[in-house]
Amino acid sequence: MAATLLDGAVIAQRVYAQLKERIQRLHVRGVQPGLAVILIGENSASRIYLKNKAQACEVVGVHSEILRFPADCSEDEVVRRLQALNANPRLHGILVQLPLPAHLNSERILQGIAPAKDVDGFNWVNLGAMVAGHTLLAPCTPLGVMTILDYAQVPIEGRNAVVIGRSAIVGKPLALMLIARGATVSVCSSKTADLRQYTSMADILAVAVGRPGLVDGSMIKPGAVVIDVGINRLPDGKLVGDVDFASASQVASRITPVPGGVGRMTVAMLLENTVTAAERSVGIGANYPAQ
Repeated sequence: MAATLLDGAVIAQRVYAQLKERIQRLHVRGVQPGLAVILIGENSASRIYLKNKAQACEVVGVHSEILRFPADCSEDEVVRRLQALNANPRLHGILVQLPLPAHLNSERILQGIAPAKDVDGFNWVNLGAMVAGHTLLAPCTPLGVMTILDYAQVPIEGRNAVVIGRSAIVGKPLALMLIARGATVSVCSSKTADLRQYTSMADILAVAVGRPGLVDGSMIKPGAVVIDVGINRLPDGKLVGDVDFASASQVASRITPVPGGVGRMTVAMLLENTVTAAERSVGIGANYPAQ
């Protein structure tokens, strides 16, 4: 039996409907969530992604603005702008569109975003909070994965979860989120010896490596839930994930497509974090530690 499709576009629309209600409650307090995006240089993929973000902001009612810098701008110039954005009470979320030009220190720039406005969840304060079992503003992609699992009512507690990918923005935080929810988690990489040994035990399998076809149906436990975070462009222009969808969908119980799966949720979680940051700015929800 073919797997049930976990449609990120459908789930994202449900998220947006909830965000609209939360934004209406903020309007009563005189607050409109605001998001600032810094774009440095010209990158065609970044332009498409920013267009999608802007459209999503318009749909739910988040004010957004894009600040553009030339590719040869100085690091200090970007940091100074970040400091001004951190101090602007009308802007509740700030993100820097990646990748950055090679001459810029991405760590310095990303850590220059105030943790309370770090809607990409990359600041060390936000990442560190997850180690303690708290989620202040989580990285958008793993947060999107967890939201997909919740909307699909996938049991997490007591299940075996395998995350393939160990990046600080997807693999590691996703593993921490799953641990916090009571899963038994293994973190693998493309270099893991006998990867099949781990994937064949996974009730929940998330793959985020960036290698097309890394996992096929023969490696998947029958009935597993498969979340494909990878997105790769083949020489013929086709977009595919890290999982061989054709074979995996014949074994898994549920699976995300590429495109149309986790990518849609990443944008939705960006807005989720922006609204959450706006709510906290007026005392709704968990507070941040003193800055």
